[in-house]
Amino acid sequence: MGIITELAILVLAAFVGFEVISKVPNTLHTPLMSGTNAIHGIVILGGLLLMHESSGLLEHVLLVIAVMFGTINVIGGFLVTDRMLEMFKAKDPPKAEDEEQGA
Repeated sequence: MGIITELAILVLAAFVGFEVISKVPNTLHTPLMSGTNAIHGIVILGGLLLMHESSGLLEHVLLVIAVMFGTINVIGGFLVTDRMLEMFKAKDPPKAEDEEQGA
């Protein structure tokens, strides 16, 4: 495959991905984020496996950068997912002692 074909596929994939993600309703963002975290976990494992087989310095540097960005994305995704799930938890009712002090 030529470089022009590969660039065209990359641009089309980016456009289709943007269009699909922009149509996702708000209620599905948390499950979508969890699925993305799982995919990036696989990307991290793949990068680590390829690191063993790489031979050049440039390959090692690119793989370290890829694993680093994948790790940041997984950790950040789990933090965002956790914050989003906190919004749906029930609030604790006020205690009787708190009501007496406020009156």
